[in-house]
Amino acid sequence: MGHARGAVLDRAAHGRGLRGGPVHARFVRIERVRRGTRARRRRIAERAHLAHYGRSVRVSLLVTCLVDLFEPDTGVAAVKVLRAAGCDVDVPSGQTCCGQPAWNSGFADEAAKVARTTLDALSETDSEAIVVPAGSCAAMIRVFWPELFEVVGDHDAAERARAVAARTRELTEFLAERALPPMHLAEARRVAYHHSCHMLRELRGRDHPLGLLDRVEGCETVDWSACERCCGFGGLFSMKLPEVSVAMADDKLSSLAEAEPDLVVGADGSCLMHLRSRASHEGTPIQTRHIAQVLAAAIEGREP
Repeated sequence: MGHARGAVLDRAAHGRGLRGGPVHARFVRIERVRRGTRARRRRIAERAHLAHYGRSVRVSLLVTCLVDLFEPDTGVAAVKVLRAAGCDVDVPSGQTCCGQPAWNSGFADEAAKVARTTLDALSETDSEAIVVPAGSCAAMIRVFWPELFEVVGDHDAAERARAVAARTRELTEFLAERALPPMHLAEARRVAYHHSCHMLRELRGRDHPLGLLDRVEGCETVDWSACERCCGFGGLFSMKLPEVSVAMADDKLSSLAEAEPDLVVGADGSCLMHLRSRASHEGTPIQTRHIAQVLAAAIEGREP
C-alpha cells in the first residue's frame, strides 16, 4: 500500500469518527479491488508463462545460513525469480548450515555434525532440483559433502550426500537453463559483477550469471581487472588472517573505483558483505546487490 493511500485509510479508520463511514468503506473497497487486480495479473502472467515455456518444475530452496540471518531479501528475491521461471518452490524446514566453515578449517567431525542436519532435511524432499543462492554453499554440497562423510566414516550419509549433490544447482546455473519473462530495470545501471572463488573454480560458473544479466534491459556489465580475484573473505580466513583479508579486499575495491559502477553484483552474499563492509570502513561506501535481487527487480520493472 502506498504511503499516501495508507495515510488516508488510517485517517478514515481513526480520525474524526469516520471509521465505518462511507469514506472509509469506499477506500477499503478500492484497496481490495486493487489488491485483487494485482493478484489476478500475477496468476494470469504465471499461467501464460507456463503455457508458453512448459511445465512447472518443483524445486527446494536451500536458503543458506547467511541469507537466513543477514540477507533475507536475497531469499525472497530468489523465490520470486524461481516462480517467474515457472517453478514451484518449497523451503525445507530443518535446514541449517552446510558445514563449510568447519570443513575448511579442518574440523571434519564438527562439519559433519552440522551438515548432517541439513542433509536430513534435503534428503526428505522429492523436488527435482535443490537450488542454492550461493556458489560457496552449492560447491560444498555438490563437491565436498560426499568426501566429508566418507572422511568421518559415515558411509550411509555419504551415499545420501551423493544423491543430494546430484540434484543440487547454484541459482544462476539453474536459471540459465530456464526461460524467464522479459526483464528491464526502471533506470539503466552500470554493474560490476564479482566472480566468487567457489562459484568460479569449483562449479565453473563464470558464464551463467553474466548471461542472465545480459538478458536484463538497462543493465550494462562493465569490465574490471579484479573481477575474478578473491575478495579476501573466505569465511574464517578473514578472522584468522585479517590483515591479508583486508589487503585482498582493498585490491578489489581499488579496481572497482576505476570501473565506476553503480552496483556491485555477485552470487555469494558473503563476498558482497565483506566488500561492502570494507568500503564503508574506508569511507567509500558501495552499493551491492545479490544477482537474485537484480533479476527480481528487473522482472517487476523497478530499480534493484
